[in-house]
Amino acid sequence: MNQPREIALNYINVAKAKTSMAWYKILILAVMAGIFIALGAVLATIASAGLTGGTALLVKGAVFPLGLILVTLCGAELFTGNNLLIAPVLSRDVKITAMLRNWGIAYGGNLIGSVFIAVLVVFGNVYSGASADAGVAVAAAKSTAAFADTFVRGILCNMLVCLAVWAAMSSKSAGGKVIALYMPVFAFVVCGFEHSVANMYYLSAGLMSSAFYGIPAAFNVGDSLLYCLLPATLGNIIGGTLIAVAYWTVYLKGKNKSNVE
Repeated sequence: MNQPREIALNYINVAKAKTSMAWYKILILAVMAGIFIALGAVLATIASAGLTGGTALLVKGAVFPLGLILVTLCGAELFTGNNLLIAPVLSRDVKITAMLRNWGIAYGGNLIGSVFIAVLVVFGNVYSGASADAGVAVAAAKSTAAFADTFVRGILCNMLVCLAVWAAMSSKSAGGKVIALYMPVFAFVVCGFEHSVANMYYLSAGLMSSAFYGIPAAFNVGDSLLYCLLPATLGNIIGGTLIAVAYWTVYLKGKNKSNVE
């Protein structure tokens, strides 16, 4: 396996590749990432429909990692994982403008991919009965939560997601990468933390399901954006930054000098 210092140094090359790609390539890969995360959310919703409490959370956590597994093995640009780009920016290997360009395109592409899957799932009648009700209930709960709560859960979520991405880079095999990333993703789902890209799907699917199936919902697009997507996104950026700064400080700060491992 790659040791922690090797992961940090290897990530510099990964970051340079991510930020130097043509915009349309980033966009295509970002749409794919949105699709992958949304498919994990679809699976989690259907698999846990009709279940309650801890059982529902465990089932969701067990299957949701599909999304990040596909992102990692198939190649995609995921906004939340790319919050780690803060580290190479701090080490002056990547310009902040290049990072922000990547983040903006990735976020937009993730949204497109998420909404695309929501449209197919809802209007293709993939949801029905309990799963449709669950989809609306999840979106409603997320849209009516306190801003501060969602913000904090967003921080915690992306700490785990970025650790999952970092841990996956320790392995030189596909199987090892899956094992490394699985538990951090499982943990954030079971704990109820907030992932902005997953929420793009959950909110879209919930709003569409409410309209398509005639399920009453005490929330709207404004609630979804203001009380869920915005605080989750801000929290995700902070959470990813915390992990990036920690590893930059230990392994990349003054990397051309001797660092203690």
